[in-house]
Amino acid sequence: MAGNGFAGRVRILSIGVILAVASVVSADEIRIANWNVTNYESGRASEFQTAIYGQYSGRTMAPDVLIGQEFISAAAVTNFLTILNTAAGSPGDWAAADFVDGPDTDSAFFYRTGKATLATDLSPNGVTIVAVGGAAPNHPRNIMRYDIRLAAGTSAETVLAIYSTHMKSGSGSDDKQRRLLEAQRVRDDAESLPAGWHFLIGGDFNIQSSAQEAYQELVGSQANNDGRFFDPINTPGSWNNTYAFRIVHTQDPIGAGGMDDRHDQILLSAGLIDGLGLDYIGDASVPYSTSTWNDANHSYRSWGNDGTSYNTTLTISGNQMVGAVIAQALVNCAAGAGHLPVFLDLRVPPCIADFECDGDIDLEDYAAFADCMAGPDEAPDPTPPALPEQCLETFDFDFDDDVDAADFAKFQQILAEQ
Repeated sequence: MAGNGFAGRVRILSIGVILAVASVVSADEIRIANWNVTNYESGRASEFQTAIYGQYSGRTMAPDVLIGQEFISAAAVTNFLTILNTAAGSPGDWAAADFVDGPDTDSAFFYRTGKATLATDLSPNGVTIVAVGGAAPNHPRNIMRYDIRLAAGTSAETVLAIYSTHMKSGSGSDDKQRRLLEAQRVRDDAESLPAGWHFLIGGDFNIQSSAQEAYQELVGSQANNDGRFFDPINTPGSWNNTYAFRIVHTQDPIGAGGMDDRHDQILLSAGLIDGLGLDYIGDASVPYSTSTWNDANHSYRSWGNDGTSYNTTLTISGNQMVGAVIAQALVNCAAGAGHLPVFLDLRVPPCIADFECDGDIDLEDYAAFADCMAGPDEAPDPTPPALPEQCLETFDFDFDDDVDAADFAKFQQILAEQ
């Protein structure tokens, strides 16, 4: 599933996956998190702040974008935004997308303004109701899409469409059909996005197996694969009550039955796992470890799940991933029956192919490429004040530490698409 450029990303994995998971992500990365916050209206402030910004052994959740489900009202979004901005360790630059009050509980979307802005290319406020929820046979809740433009990079390379879903729970045939309908509507919408847009979906899928029709609708190959999603941790199977998947389970850290389901996930578009440009920090061709939560092949985490809580409540004392304080906060956030957050990191390229970072790719960038090009296995030696690092950041599309003919072919493709 990963592109051919992934082999050249060993340096990204070694310093990106291992270190980014161990600390707040760096300026050229963005952390996307999803969390069903369990019927949130107000309160639980210190618990959420500890869960999100608490640190243990140098590790912290500290997302840059947070997709949320089970918000009750616009006031709930305002309250949660205050939590994010007033937490110890928070950069204090959080904003919220406009809240849409639909049937049942609702999605909410939060983002750091230092990392992204809402993209208004397809809607006046960057928020789209993909489909309105309702009574059976419809899906119960609105399907939402939030479009953002990342602070780094240029053009469509840094536009990201983010879907939020909270699918129907239950194992009956009607429940499955309502989930399938929602998945069909999400994929149809993803197929309609402008060419070159990246997209992802985060949510509480309420799906217990990758074989279910709704899941296959999202990730399966079809005649039109423009809207296809991929599991970045390449972990298909029957997740419910299966020991081999204990490390990726997200539900339930406190309720009856304990941790036994992978309901909460983030799935990515093909362009986010192809090894080029804006991309998942990790190897999407490698399944997530079945023996350790600290998988160096992936930035994806079920935050708080250290793999010791199979069919029991979340381990608090001795929790190896987050320690007792954060683990207790996560349990308290679940409010008696709920979910753990999941997150992953994306590498954000600096102004890919746009050496001047002026928002277009033109003949001046072509000249800069020629100045940077030194050939295979040769370090760039551009004319000062340009720096070799700028050449690699902008034009080394296959991440092999040189600017050569292979990169020129990619640059020509990008230039032709302008």
